[in-house]
Amino acid sequence: MSLPYKTCLLIDDNYIDNFVTRRILESGNFAEEIVVSQSANEAIASLRDGEIVPDVIFLDLRMPMMNGFEFLSEMDKIEFEGKDKLKVFMLSSSLDPNDVRRSSENKYIIQFIHKPLTHKILEELGS
Repeated sequence: MSLPYKTCLLIDDNYIDNFVTRRILESGNFAEEIVVSQSANEAIASLRDGEIVPDVIFLDLRMPMMNGFEFLSEMDKIEFEGKDKLKVFMLSSSLDPNDVRRSSENKYIIQFIHKPLTHKILEELGS
């Protein structure tokens, strides 16, 4: 049985959130490889250098230096294989309706998910 995704990129500045989300993704057999970045800038550099070619991204919204929407704007400027099929899940604790609205208007974002990611939510993403 092949896993749903080859490479999953998890971008969140919070170590604990990354730890929990990664464990959920691993135990749910969500992707062959899960790459964690604690900085949107670091993730952009990895995409630009071709170090990572994700087919799915779990992206935090509120991060220092570069937020999730700024990350998507920068990512849009980078050419990489499979970008046209890339799925982004905004993973945030934000309750701001404007964040949900902006997410629904972004061409990369498939769904806005309120933290924390759970096995139930992960199962729903696969169905």
